[in-house]
Amino acid sequence: MADKPRILHSSKDMIWSLIPLLIICAFVAIASGNCSVGLTGQASDDQTPEFDVASALQADARDLPFPIRLPDTPDGWKPNSGSTLPVGGTTVSNVGWISDAGAYVQLSQTNAAEDDLVVFLGDGEALGTGTRTEGGREWVTYANGDKKFWITDLGDVRIAVLSRGPDEDMSEIASGVLAKQPLPTS
Repeated sequence: MADKPRILHSSKDMIWSLIPLLIICAFVAIASGNCSVGLTGQASDDQTPEFDVASALQADARDLPFPIRLPDTPDGWKPNSGSTLPVGGTTVSNVGWISDAGAYVQLSQTNAAEDDLVVFLGDGEALGTGTRTEGGREWVTYANGDKKFWITDLGDVRIAVLSRGPDEDMSEIASGVLAKQPLPTS
């Protein structure tokens, strides 16, 4: 059987040529173990390496002029990020986890004024939504779209908890951080 003349080739021919190639690529990716589907939405689905929250907060406690606390986190939570950033003429220490519900939860600690922290966390457009009590302290609540955060003032440090996930995840960190004493500075 003779090949079709080039002018008679259509997009259907190209699709039928690509299908075996895509099947081969999918097979190689699955067989190599370098990809995962992650259908459960849990922190265990995430294949990125864990962030060392304890070391990061201990370093921040040594370097920053305000007390830093390291909360206990529930089993199944995966630490995934940390940073120190400028805010209001000072610095904010941020660490984050993926909760067992699959939501990102961030803890921020700073000696900046609450107004500066609100602008920083709320991308300049957060609205106050009230107050709540967690860990025996009153927290001022804010929201910007689906992102919400709570801030409490301990005098020498402002502590904020931010998430787009359930309030229960935020309560875990809020209560956990207040239950701890500040880390040693040396």
